[in-house]
Amino acid sequence: MNIPIEYYLVLSAFMFIVGVTGVLTRRNAIIVFMSIELMLNSANLTLVAFSSYLGNSVGQLFVFFVMTVAAAEAAVGLAIIIAIFRNKLTMNIDEINILKW
Repeated sequence: MNIPIEYYLVLSAFMFIVGVTGVLTRRNAIIVFMSIELMLNSANLTLVAFSSYLGNSVGQLFVFFVMTVAAAEAAVGLAIIIAIFRNKLTMNIDEINILKW
């Protein structure tokens, strides 16, 4: 029993829309990073679905690169968030204005 590729693509599109909505509507830095991770995972799901559908492994190789970028983004992003929280005592993106003169 094979699952059609459309199911994977609909799930991936739903995940991506939820991620974009989270980035655009939420002001908490941690939730914004989680939404970005959700969008990266939806791209991974699409790559794996098309890779399986086409019968080659190129999409699965790209998934490893995307996972590497996501891990680096999570590590560096969380370190920056912790450093900003120690200085400003807030996680709200609207209240963080350290780049302004």
